[in-house]
Amino acid sequence: MSDPFFEPYDRDDIAYGDQPSDALAAYLDQVKGGGKALDLGAGAGRDSIVLALAGYHVLSVDLSDRGLERIAQRAEQAGVRSKVETLASDVREIDLPPNSYDAIVATTVLDHIPFADSQTLWKRMTDALTDRGVMYVQVHTTEDPGSDQPPGKDRNAPVSETAAEVINYFSPNQLASWAISTDRRLRILRYEERLEWDYTHGPEHLHGKAVLLAVRSGLFPDWYGQPAAFPRQSSSDK
Repeated sequence: MSDPFFEPYDRDDIAYGDQPSDALAAYLDQVKGGGKALDLGAGAGRDSIVLALAGYHVLSVDLSDRGLERIAQRAEQAGVRSKVETLASDVREIDLPPNSYDAIVATTVLDHIPFADSQTLWKRMTDALTDRGVMYVQVHTTEDPGSDQPPGKDRNAPVSETAAEVINYFSPNQLASWAISTDRRLRILRYEERLEWDYTHGPEHLHGKAVLLAVRSGLFPDWYGQPAAFPRQSSSDK
């Protein structure tokens, strides 16, 4: 199988950058990590590395062999190579036993597979989360200029050069509605739908994104928001 992301992940200035997803990084900075983590569609590892640095043992899954090579390199450079395992696989085919992962990340994954498959994978992902688990999910929405549905399809903003890989644009509130379904047993910490300019791969372009940060129902970690609202002052600040 050819690697459609070989060139973006092969560059010196690696595609999608080296900074972890903001909401995930903020959560990991505030809440003690550890246990097993799964990064689905890990790309070149920007979220895998921050999970490992937070104390998780991470399984990074992606179809791109070049992306997985870059993850191994970056993990070595960050001093967490022993905490990161890579697996070349279709995310729909991996084993997801119930109650098996303490953190699950899926950054632009559910939108790269057909709708019915994304529903099935979502249920398997949420079943695989432990009672102390955290989940971070990001998807492209119909606001994206690459969308085949309005309002995105009516925008004249620049479109990503990898837009053809997105085949399942999420409608408004769709991801949130999945998360609040009682049988998924999740509690939303943060949800937003936004437009963002992307300068990390190809010519500058616009994206429509939905972003979800959730934990198990009944779990109340020391989370103060992203950015942290009214952070506690240190004694030197008083």
